[in-house]
Amino acid sequence: MQTPDENAQVNNEGINPVNEIPTTENLDTPVSDAIENKEILVSSEILETNISEKNAEIQQQSEINEIKSEVPSEQVNDTQEGGILTNELEELENGSESEEQDEDVESGVQLPLMDYSVISKEELLVRLEDFIENQEIEKIRLNVENIKTAFYKKHRAKIEEKKKIFIEAGGEPEAFISEEDPHEIKFKELYKKYKELRTAFTEKIEKEKQDNLQIKNKIIEEIKELVNSKESINKTYQNFRDLQKRWRETGAVPQTEVGQLWQNYHHQVEQFYDVIKINQELRDLDLKKNLEEKIRLCERSEELIIEPEILKAFKKLQGLHDQWREIGPVPRDKKEEVWERFKQTTATINKKHQDHFDVLKAEFENNLEAKTMICEKAEEIIKFENKNPKEWEERTKELVELQKLWKTIGPAPKKNNAKVFMRFKETCDTFFNAKKDFFKSLKEEQNNNLQLKIELCIQVEGIKDSSEWKKTTDEIITLQKKWKEIGSVPNKHSDLVWKRFRAACDAFFNRKEQHFASQIQEEQENLKLKNELIEKIEAYVPGEDNNEAIVSLKEFQNEWMNIGHVPIKMKDELQKKFREAINKHYSNLNLDRSKTEMMQFKNRIQSYSNEDKPKDKIYSEKLKINDRIRAIEGDLHLWENNIGFFSKSKNAEALIKDFNDKIQKAKSEIQMLKERVKMLDNIKKE
Repeated sequence: MQTPDENAQVNNEGINPVNEIPTTENLDTPVSDAIENKEILVSSEILETNISEKNAEIQQQSEINEIKSEVPSEQVNDTQEGGILTNELEELENGSESEEQDEDVESGVQLPLMDYSVISKEELLVRLEDFIENQEIEKIRLNVENIKTAFYKKHRAKIEEKKKIFIEAGGEPEAFISEEDPHEIKFKELYKKYKELRTAFTEKIEKEKQDNLQIKNKIIEEIKELVNSKESINKTYQNFRDLQKRWRETGAVPQTEVGQLWQNYHHQVEQFYDVIKINQELRDLDLKKNLEEKIRLCERSEELIIEPEILKAFKKLQGLHDQWREIGPVPRDKKEEVWERFKQTTATINKKHQDHFDVLKAEFENNLEAKTMICEKAEEIIKFENKNPKEWEERTKELVELQKLWKTIGPAPKKNNAKVFMRFKETCDTFFNAKKDFFKSLKEEQNNNLQLKIELCIQVEGIKDSSEWKKTTDEIITLQKKWKEIGSVPNKHSDLVWKRFRAACDAFFNRKEQHFASQIQEEQENLKLKNELIEKIEAYVPGEDNNEAIVSLKEFQNEWMNIGHVPIKMKDELQKKFREAINKHYSNLNLDRSKTEMMQFKNRIQSYSNEDKPKDKIYSEKLKINDRIRAIEGDLHLWENNIGFFSKSKNAEALIKDFNDKIQKAKSEIQMLKERVKMLDNIKKE
């Protein structure tokens, strides 16, 4: 209970007046609003406001939603490449306003949580329905939201799995359409019912607050009437204590009424003490008890100074202020001392709380700068005129990489957040819509190429059984050249039509080879010589001089290359045994790993000269190496372009070092691969 002097002390300290304290209606905003509007500190002993626990929870949850969560909704319906990411980004930016708006219905006690990630979608639906039907609505929010998160993770994983199967079966990524999931329909129905129940419960709570307001106003009037009571002092005092008990037992009232209500209540209580002239001994006992309770509150508030979670400490401090208001006056000689002690603790925690939000504000500004840089980079990407699928894929990788970077960055200030998000989203949409149009046109061209290649297959199949070897060979070679001039076909037909064409060509050339198989005896002799050479290599024991050993191994290789063809069915097996024998000796020479690998590679490609189609082998090997070089160069380009994004991050030095190590390793591998290409070119010239 407060005295008029205590009120005077509060005003002298510059405490926020009642009408400056935010109400329930304006507290239901994201944490960035709180920063921009400046947090209103918990004030004094007789703080004429009541920032209730529910509002503190809303503030805390808002901060969590803005800083940590940015968790995209697990629901995935968009099948366009890039669309899934942009949809997730949109949900990420929108947050979960519905959760913030109805958190004030929480009772403070939530049912225990469990690990829903290991439960099937069907079981999740059963658990959700059980919570809704059999549990108190105010105690299940955390469980319901965790079930929602787990459900949509599984839902998205299933869609991705189906999409992967679709693509592996030859389907185009942009053509994939996910089927409607009956489990998701059931989940939405249950979740809607849950939201309706929460809304009804909230309305019930608000009605109870209005009822409580009427009760407390009536109690104030009854205290006022006690002043003029004709009953005995003891009887009047007992009635007064009963009214105080009823006051404490009555629940919360609308936030907008809290300040004026408490002002009226304390005024009438002070009037009662001044007019009734309670027995001094009883009053002193009451004052002493109030002092002990306020000292305990001081001690509890001082413990909050070392609480590592500042929001938790701030919330608890609000509760202590509520309790302080409930306690009556203390002896006048201790009033100033105990109040100063409590006020100093309050100021310390308020300072930490305000510092916390100042840090958040700076972080939001940094996030805005980072997101603006990403927008600018994305806008540069869409300026490229991509002319082929390869260029589109390169640009797509760059844009998807930016989307991944975007998801790792927290929110920007509220006044900029939606604007910068829409800027990035519109850029991504522009790119992927243009890509979709390109591949639609490409698909038409590929279908036309497919018809041309089918016609070539029919032509080769018509002459593959011919015995006019020279004429037919020239015709098939001409058709093969035409095949190479025709562009690509749809992926799902590419392998089939190529195998058909290749089979027809091979059928003719195999017949031709069999027709000219007069060199069988020579091939048998060569087979014997190569087997003897392999045995010789396997029995060879190199000396301590590695250079001499390398010379000997090269002589073995030259001898092998000088031996002619062997029966075709033995060629691969014999070649494998030879390479294994040679490579085994190279491995035992304890040479530098890269040098050993280069020698083994040279050994392998030199053996191509004994192949039926050495140029084809060399061409295929060179093609694979060049593909690998392009892939590494693409990664290298992406790393070098994006390394600047991490220069302002908390762990910038470690991140940049990691990227530099990757870049150097990639450059070394590219150099090694280019040396292999030179070796292939030299063999081709020979």
